[in-house]
Amino acid sequence: MTQRYLAATLFALAALFCGWSWQHTQPLAGLLAFALPPAVLGLGALRQWPRIGFFAAIFALLWFSHGVMLLWSEPTLRGWAATETMLSLLVIHATCLPGYRARRARQRGPG
Repeated sequence: MTQRYLAATLFALAALFCGWSWQHTQPLAGLLAFALPPAVLGLGALRQWPRIGFFAAIFALLWFSHGVMLLWSEPTLRGWAATETMLSLLVIHATCLPGYRARRARQRGPG
């Protein structure tokens, strides 16, 4: 369940970057730099690669920083940047969810 949640948020982020890239004069550069990494990570989440959550969280921190930077510096891109920031937070939530559940189960104890 959490792998599908992670994959869905990563694919949503890839779709956002695809739409965003087509507005530039060099869309291929944006697609390769921004849309390809979340798409590959989303495929990895669906295939349940062992370390995919770790790498998705690292990338999500970069996307979060990028989104916040654009929110403050580029008024014309605020819609795109706010969506990027929100989706990156959802990626971080999806990667942390298994740890939260394990901790809660450990606190409840056996039975």
